[in-house]
Amino acid sequence: MRLLILITILLPLSLLADPSSWTPLFNGKDLTGWHTMPGGKWEIVNGVITGTSKKEEKRHGLLVSDKTYNNIILRAKFKVTSGDSGLYFRALKTNTQVAIKCFQAEVDKSPKVGGLYETSGRSWVKNPDPQRIAEIVKHGDWNQITVSAIGDDITVSLNGLTVTELLADTQCQKEGRIALQLHGGEDMHVEFKDLALLEIK
Repeated sequence: MRLLILITILLPLSLLADPSSWTPLFNGKDLTGWHTMPGGKWEIVNGVITGTSKKEEKRHGLLVSDKTYNNIILRAKFKVTSGDSGLYFRALKTNTQVAIKCFQAEVDKSPKVGGLYETSGRSWVKNPDPQRIAEIVKHGDWNQITVSAIGDDITVSLNGLTVTELLADTQCQKEGRIALQLHGGEDMHVEFKDLALLEIK
């Protein structure tokens, strides 16, 4: 209950916080602070992180943060032209085919955008209301996603409105990296910008 109250208080305050309290995760010029894992291609195009991959590529192409984090509020803007992407958090590298284990906030053009999928784990854990997604998400255009992961409580917001909550989930990982995904076996084109993070001590 205390963590639920903490999220309720912190998320609105963090969105109004002085920009200097947020740590930028992308400098707008290159991939400093990130590294890639095989599959697809990540590059900077006109100041935007751009990921592309061909359907013939079966591996999940990943762009992974060099640093690990614990309790965070993470935000980014994304635009999906084609394919199925995701914003990973608290990610641990593994020897599995996907090469990573963690939650991802779904990033795509479907009604499941903003849902929580546990890669190398429980698969779909929580999906948003499709009607709510239809009302607030601009498919094919820029949208802002915000993930709050504090203790056992996870909240996903799109364009400032909460779409998915997973509370008191004792099975979730508590620490790991952030990563961007290119789904294997699909023609992929996805863009990210304005990535920033607020660490909750």
